[in-house]
Amino acid sequence: MELFASPLLTASLLGLFVVGYLVLAGADVGLGMLMPHLARTPEQRRRVVSAIAPYFLASEVWLVAAVGVMAGMLPDVEHRVVATLWPVLLLLLAAWVLRDAGLWFRARVDSPGWRSTCDTAIVTGSWLLAGSWGVALAGLLAGELALSPFTVVCAATVVSLFALRGAAFGAERLVGSAEAESADVAARATRTLSRVALAAVLVTAAVAVGPGVAPMVRVEAALVLTVVAVAALAATAGLAGPMLSRHTSAVAIAVPGLIVALSADLSVTPLPGMTGVFVWSVLLPTIPVMLLGQVWLYRMTRRPAAEPTFFA
Repeated sequence: MELFASPLLTASLLGLFVVGYLVLAGADVGLGMLMPHLARTPEQRRRVVSAIAPYFLASEVWLVAAVGVMAGMLPDVEHRVVATLWPVLLLLLAAWVLRDAGLWFRARVDSPGWRSTCDTAIVTGSWLLAGSWGVALAGLLAGELALSPFTVVCAATVVSLFALRGAAFGAERLVGSAEAESADVAARATRTLSRVALAAVLVTAAVAVGPGVAPMVRVEAALVLTVVAVAALAATAGLAGPMLSRHTSAVAIAVPGLIVALSADLSVTPLPGMTGVFVWSVLLPTIPVMLLGQVWLYRMTRRPAAEPTFFA
């Protein structure tokens, strides 16, 4: 019973959901960010949207689960996150609605102007989502939401990691289509984006070691995770980068979430004994179902639909 009430176990569960969201949603958000670069014709844009949907629905389940765990099991963390980050959380929510509205409504009207408007919403919402996550993670690590060099470089790093993840996703998912050159463009972009992300990570690490910049960070854990990100990005930047990017981009984008989960000093209070037992008895069977469902959906929609669908 004491195990189920452990704050460390609960915090680890929250970290799992947040990292799972970054890895999975990083693919569809990043692909949305890169749409103007990867898709120049109407058919290419339709295939990119078809590649994102319905994958984005499953990835958002992880974010909903993270919010549920934080609200129900970690009220102290929820209070701190909301009190510290409420402006950027509002922006994140607006970006989420904008991006998803573009995806849901794109195919509802058969008009080039309407589809162009929805494509703009997808791209704009995707960039705002990535940037909002970068600012939010910087605020958690710094202990406050402030316009500072650390916030700027941290946000730039997270945005570059989202873009890299999207390029890796597009390089695999757009293969085999009539407009397959989009996959080639995405594959080539992984090397460039990995170099940009690598430089951003190194700059962020250099800025973070300044006095008082990120006081909430446990240096040892952050250092180890930064080395992992640098190694993954360096591997992606090489000649074999496009072949490795599917895995290395996932490792790299997981690092910011892991740094917050493992190194940030988030105050966590134990759950009452029976409450912990009840909550975990519901969660333990659910987590494998989420994992298997994500794998099943990815395999089922591994290639974008050749014909128009509900989303595109």
